[in-house]
Amino acid sequence: MVREKVTVSTRTLQWKCVESKADNKRLYYGRFILSPLMKGQADTIGIAMRRALLGEIEGTCITRAKSEKIPHEYSTLVGIQESVHDILMNLKEIVLRSNLYGTCDASICVRGPGYVTAQDIILPPYVEVVDNTQHIASLTEPIELHIGLQIERSRGYLIKTPNNNFQGGSYPIDAVFMPVRNANHSIHSYGNGNDKQEILFLEIWTNGSLTPKEALHEASRNLIDLFIPFLHTEEENLHLADNQHMVPLPPFTFHDNLDKLRKNTKKIALKSIFIDQSELPPRIYNYLKRSNIYTLLDLLNNSQEDLMKIEHFRINDVKQILGILEKHFSIDLPKKSKMGFESLAQLIDSESG
Repeated sequence: MVREKVTVSTRTLQWKCVESKADNKRLYYGRFILSPLMKGQADTIGIAMRRALLGEIEGTCITRAKSEKIPHEYSTLVGIQESVHDILMNLKEIVLRSNLYGTCDASICVRGPGYVTAQDIILPPYVEVVDNTQHIASLTEPIELHIGLQIERSRGYLIKTPNNNFQGGSYPIDAVFMPVRNANHSIHSYGNGNDKQEILFLEIWTNGSLTPKEALHEASRNLIDLFIPFLHTEEENLHLADNQHMVPLPPFTFHDNLDKLRKNTKKIALKSIFIDQSELPPRIYNYLKRSNIYTLLDLLNNSQEDLMKIEHFRINDVKQILGILEKHFSIDLPKKSKMGFESLAQLIDSESG
């Protein structure tokens, strides 16, 4: 456990982790503070952050099990102590961590007697088990257990429906994709009268696939992405009088920002253009995001060599990024040396001039 004395800043808004501990591999806890805040701001931020922590962060779960030898979900198999239903419930509890986008396949192939645990799951390289000791089944006889698995990365809940329970030996599993188990916020007020200020305390519990600090960062990024469209300046040109019922909002696209940036680099900062607004494939976007590359400025501060160091990144991924930068910005990432903001601005000015 790590504890730190809480100190409150009286100048700029700051956040700090004041407590961090891991009860076990599947239960992490973190406590954070944000201060100083004006009266009412702590509750505004706390409510939004709690909802983002619980509902806006993606997680990875087993969503389907497949076996041709299983007649139905509530059957029992000779040589296996647990019923099929119990095995499905155990698979539901397996905690996974991944860079997955969408779904992928995995499998279990074990011969008894013995215990089947999470470490027996054969996974692709971009998916890993958080706790290898999680129990799945007990084989009491020398039989073979073969189960195909479907793994999915998403957010929120996935509840199986009666219509798709049994499809050719395939059994859906209820999934809870939320890596944050719980999140609370509390407020401490200090000062008097008009000088009254607040400290926001955030408590976060995770299932081990993310640390509380990682969850806080991810939730903050997702909240920012949700609010970005409201910063779109073209909304000022809407004529509501022409159509009081329908408001055709112009799309907030990566290309619009690039065109504006090429005309006037001082008007729009590179750090305000987020890579999730580009036409990058979701797979590349997820890898960049996990490498803390969120904006065009972050991307341009990396060379081609830097990008190739990203785990699971391929040369074709770099070529796609270069193609987008060349097509819409007429620039290229350096192979080794990094290009800073000033160099980029000079390059754009020379082109627009």
